[in-house]
Amino acid sequence: MKRFLKPAAFFVAAIIGCVTGNAKDYVITQHGVLNDSTVVQTSKIQSVIDLAESEGGGTIVVPKGTYLTGGLFFKPGTKLRVEEGGCIKGSDDISDYPLIPSRMEGRSIYYYAALINAYHVDGFEITGPGIINGNGAKYWDEFWALRAERAKVGKSCTNLEVRRPRLVFLWGCDNVKLSGVKLRNSAFWTTHLYQCNFILIENCHIYAPTKPVKAPSSDAIDLDVCSNVVIRGCYLDCNDDGVCIKGGKGVYAHVSSENGIVENVLVEDCTFGPNLHGTLTMGSECIHAKNIMLRNCKVNNTCALLRFKMRPETYQIYENITVSNVTGKCGSIFDMKPWKQFFDLEGSNEKPFGTVKNITIENVDVDCRSFGTIAGNPNDVVSNVLLKNINIKAEDAKFVCEYPQVKFENVVINGKKVANPAK
Repeated sequence: MKRFLKPAAFFVAAIIGCVTGNAKDYVITQHGVLNDSTVVQTSKIQSVIDLAESEGGGTIVVPKGTYLTGGLFFKPGTKLRVEEGGCIKGSDDISDYPLIPSRMEGRSIYYYAALINAYHVDGFEITGPGIINGNGAKYWDEFWALRAERAKVGKSCTNLEVRRPRLVFLWGCDNVKLSGVKLRNSAFWTTHLYQCNFILIENCHIYAPTKPVKAPSSDAIDLDVCSNVVIRGCYLDCNDDGVCIKGGKGVYAHVSSENGIVENVLVEDCTFGPNLHGTLTMGSECIHAKNIMLRNCKVNNTCALLRFKMRPETYQIYENITVSNVTGKCGSIFDMKPWKQFFDLEGSNEKPFGTVKNITIENVDVDCRSFGTIAGNPNDVVSNVLLKNINIKAEDAKFVCEYPQVKFENVVINGKKVANPAK
């Protein structure tokens, strides 16, 4: 992995160099925006963004106060800073978020704008220490109500059937920085980056609740066809995945130009909270994940430390993935299982399969519910999987593993050294 770590240090320096500047500040309250949490002021705030672009770029500053808005669109040369005590609050009326070309669940579709949007804005920044609040409770209630209604007649409810905005969506942006901001209560995915390169997400606090209402599919960070990413010093606690790797889904996803690899991702010095469904997840919309490292992190949850979702109708490659130096408590160490939710072979004769290779989990000392499961689809190929220097206290010490290629080195479960995975 040394060949990966050196480029990581390089691209962090490149990000910092590209996003630092002395452009003009545009304080929204100096341009007619009121400190009023009851009045939707989308057009007024957008006019400040447009003014900054027309004058050569600058930082949109949100001062102390709460400002209610629908979807905002940042333009080339613009950035966002939310100051201490400042809050951008999302409207809970979906009509305040236009239906536009977007990307959702591994497909390029028309979907509703996020609260904060940037399309092809290189050098875009969101900085804190203020709050961006998605105000998602109404959308969450609508989702669970529809799901309950469908369940009565034996039907399922997909994520896209209740119209709800994401908190942040960045498309095609290079040299991106999110720093010190608090991202709260997203109606849907919290931070979604698509086709972005050279990304730094640091010291952010990302949260969505499970009580009194669960925030469904409120993934903390979704990386979708992105490369050269550093996520560090963050607190992640949403009602779905923490860091989720995406990139496309479906029988022909691997040959579509809109999809692609996620590579060179470093997650370090982060804390993963109790609401999560997965700490580091190779998602159900992932076709190729390469050079992914999570290290020096703390977990305090009941989900998998490393989770692989294996789609039977998608060609998937997961390679060169390392998890190391993790402490705390979690649900399991490794969870790899077939993922059959809402899949479709599209009438083809294809027989997609997954390739999993060069996976290492090492230096892990946690309490957990179970050791885990490694079980793929019938044609999946697994090689060079190593679990090394693992010390766990488990409620269930059994490790379900379908692949003899998985190796143990110095694995201790409940005080007893285990030579090989149980089958």
